[in-house]
Amino acid sequence: MGLSSTSEAKETAMAEPWLGVVEKVTEFFATAQIEACARRTGFVQRASKITGKVFLALVTLGQWSAPKTSLAQLAAKAAQLEAPVAISPEALHQRMNSRALAFLRELLQTAFAQLHTPDTIWEEDLFTPFSQVYIADSTGFALPASLRESFPGSGGSAAPAGAKLQLVWDYTSSTFAHFALLPGNLPDNKYVDTLVGLAGQGTLVLWDLGYFKIAAFAAIAAAQAYFLSRLNHQATRLEAVAGRTRPVDLAGCLQPETRSLVEKALLLGAQERVAVRLIAARMPEAVVNERRRHAHTEAKKRGYTPSQAHLTLLAWNLFITNVPATVWTPQTVCTAYSLRWQVELVCKSWKSHLHLATLTPKTANSPLCYLYGRRLLILLTYALSPPLRAKLWEQHRRELSLLQLVRPVQAGAERWLHALFQSEAALRLFLHQTYTAATRLVRKAARKRRTTAQLLRERVRSLNDFFEPALALAA
Repeated sequence: MGLSSTSEAKETAMAEPWLGVVEKVTEFFATAQIEACARRTGFVQRASKITGKVFLALVTLGQWSAPKTSLAQLAAKAAQLEAPVAISPEALHQRMNSRALAFLRELLQTAFAQLHTPDTIWEEDLFTPFSQVYIADSTGFALPASLRESFPGSGGSAAPAGAKLQLVWDYTSSTFAHFALLPGNLPDNKYVDTLVGLAGQGTLVLWDLGYFKIAAFAAIAAAQAYFLSRLNHQATRLEAVAGRTRPVDLAGCLQPETRSLVEKALLLGAQERVAVRLIAARMPEAVVNERRRHAHTEAKKRGYTPSQAHLTLLAWNLFITNVPATVWTPQTVCTAYSLRWQVELVCKSWKSHLHLATLTPKTANSPLCYLYGRRLLILLTYALSPPLRAKLWEQHRRELSLLQLVRPVQAGAERWLHALFQSEAALRLFLHQTYTAATRLVRKAARKRRTTAQLLRERVRSLNDFFEPALALAA
């Protein structure tokens, strides 16, 4: 490619909203930066065929194309580079040691710092009351038994070793607010304290029942932040009547209800007494019957009979929030919570597209090298989300499918691998072409039924006149 065509390509890239991402990813793969990190962590101590950049490329892009990639396949990929690197599978395996893990961990920290873009890129009025909107979710998977000491499994019939990827997604900027690899036996409600630490004034956090912790709700409210969660049936529920508090029989309250949507003020926790709005949404009969059938099956396995109160509550979706009623109606609360499922689908897609559940090596360090490589792929891929989301909405009024985002980038993994070892201009041009193609491939399909974000947008806009006074009163 001549200088003039390269210059034209760069000028074209300048007009695109993802130019910043192209530059950041190009900078991340700069040879000098990677090799300095390799020397700093001791991964590279003397001249070697397996440089820091070669190793990074192989454990990320090199093993992305197939569910199970062997050392022999990675060695073959190294030999096919523009400047061939002749290494044996045994030599590559020997380099997968503690120094390699330190090298990859530092690169993960670098990638997170360089690629994190906290700027709001969504419509201004969608979440006007909130400074950030954080959605938490996790995905777990088994690891080789050799990792049981560092990553114990969850026990019972589960694998002896396992891990969890914990994700905090910043919905307003469409990027990661936190991203952690933890042992598989660490429950979500232990990790929730990290999420609480992110919640500054005006932040909204959404999570599912796995993260339910009343002390966390109390801490979020104390920080003048907001939460939205499902209600744990076993949580202590109180109500204030004539200056006193008394327990609430929620099943007794909902049993005679004929309305499909009910709101009630509650205090959660015997000690914390966190003020919340309970929103109860009646479920379709078919869903209720399936829930109750499942409850009876589980109870039979464990040798008890489900209570009538529990069976009654299964007829409802129960949400709790401290977002004021003048900001969100009960209908908006239900719609807003459903946004969490989009991120849950992303976590689940990592297992299929990034093959997290197929780490077969039996030694301790090699599966972790692969796993760290896949975490880097997640960061590098989802760095594309903010500019794509903005472009799709601004130019086409279409929403980005986070579930589809991995596929077009993964399809070019082989070309990307080779582009890493070409000139900076060639890598920049390749990334620009990849991201341009992704614009056409990651749109949510057009459909008559409105999406969750569309429904939420309509409901939130109808309340815009009340945002500022409501928040002032709630502060």
